[in-house]
Formats: sequence, structure tokens, C-alpha cells
Amino acid sequence: MASSLPLRLATATFGGAYIWIGVQHFTNTAWFEPIVPAVLGDPSLWVLVTGVIEVLIGIGLLLPRPRAYAALTSVLFLLAVYWANLNMWVNDIPLDGTTYGNGWHVLRLLAQAGMILLSVYIFRSSKRPTEPSDELDSFLSS
Repeated sequence: MASSLPLRLATATFGGAYIWIGVQHFTNTAWFEPIVPAVLGDPSLWVLVTGVIEVLIGIGLLLPRPRAYAALTSVLFLLAVYWANLNMWVNDIPLDGTTYGNGWHVLRLLAQAGMILLSVYIFRSSKRPTEPSDELDSFLSS
């Protein structure tokens, strides 16, 4: 199950995208800052923190051992960061001088839901040891 082609494609694509987007948080911090909810304080800090989390999730998705946990973290992360997208929608915050209509925001919401479903698929499809001793037994028997 864990070696299926759809799972390998999903984790490679999604993991790579997470890493790429995470790196963007460091190379183009100012682009992400406007949508950080003001109540959180310094937007630069939050952009950098989320960038680190995205890179770590991406790496975790690419590696078989932490994949399930990275996918579960992805679900929680995507739920948490939707707050910034909702902030952008409700407060009509422009990115690069462009504001977006309701149709764009609905598509963004659907994309976020799709990424959450993809994360759930990866989580359910990835091998997870039930007991720490299972991994040791497997290692010793090989």
C-alpha cells in the first residue's frame, strides 16, 4: 500500500510544493505579510515560522518513515493557516496591488479543502507502526 504509484506521485508533488512554497516565505517574505491577521503581531515572524513548518512538512512527506505524521501535520497546518486567507477575503487585502473577488476566494477555499483531503489520503495510505517495538522486530528479522 505505502509503495503505490498514486501515493508516490502525491507525496512527491505535494512534498515538493510544500518545500517550494516554504522557501518562498524566506525569499519573498513581504508578499505573504499583508494577509497575516494583525492580532498575531509581527507578520514577518509568522511568515518565517510558517515557512519553516512548510519546509518540514514537505520533507516529511517525501520520506516514508515520517510521512503519515507529516500528512497529519499538514491537515492541522492547512486548517490553521486558512485564517490568513479568510482575513484576506473578509478585509479585501490586496496582494501585489491586486484584490480578488469572491469567485477567486471560493476557488482558494476549495483548493485548501482539496489539499486537506490529499493530506488525509496520504495519512491513510502511509504505513504507520502501531508499536515502537514493531519497527525493532522488523529490523531484527531482516
